[in-house]
Amino acid sequence: MPALTATGGTRGQPMRITIIDRHALLANCVALVLEGEGYVVTSLPLDRPHTSLATVLGAALDSAGRLVLLEHDLGTTDNGLRLIAPLTAAGGIVVLLTDSVDQAQWGEAVRCGAQEVLHKSCSLDQLVHTVHRVREGRPLMNRERRTLLIEASVADQHEVRAIRLRLERLTPRETQVLAALMNGEVVHEIARTAVVSEATVRSQVKSILCKLELRSQIAAVGAAYRAAWDPPAA
Repeated sequence: MPALTATGGTRGQPMRITIIDRHALLANCVALVLEGEGYVVTSLPLDRPHTSLATVLGAALDSAGRLVLLEHDLGTTDNGLRLIAPLTAAGGIVVLLTDSVDQAQWGEAVRCGAQEVLHKSCSLDQLVHTVHRVREGRPLMNRERRTLLIEASVADQHEVRAIRLRLERLTPRETQVLAALMNGEVVHEIARTAVVSEATVRSQVKSILCKLELRSQIAAVGAAYRAAWDPPAA
């Protein structure tokens, strides 16, 4: 990216902003507001054929935005958090603009290099104020909030690792049962498919809960999804 002046633009030009958000209407509205404040804004379309994380990154770098307003969920394109590190390495300042309230996810964004996280319910005044701070070269997040978010991310990663270790305790048959539960099947359906008694399946479910240190089938399914668990092939 070109060298920047203290005011945030290149050679006295208005600061450039790039918006990466799968919600085109929201992105366009934000762009209009920021353009009204004198910024040059590029909103990247994510609905074109063959759009990928690589093409989005390339377009973002080409737009030369000093500030990048990034959504974490880019739909079929991929996880937007993966763009933070390369955008930051290229000299951009990334602000995550998200509808998620997951503090661990916010912390992961900060660990990747995001300078601030704003929930999409924030006011336009707050968003504009944040953009002005970037233009002025002022810090966006205080140390205490940054530390708390990073700690939430680290704790979440530790818990996910613990869940994955517990999942490794399952027998091949138990992994099949858990996979079926994840697909929405109930005990009698699992028993019918496997040609075993419901009592056998209930015993297997009980063993799964014991090994995962959980108390309900819903909790077991939730833990598997949280750990992004992919059942081994039968």
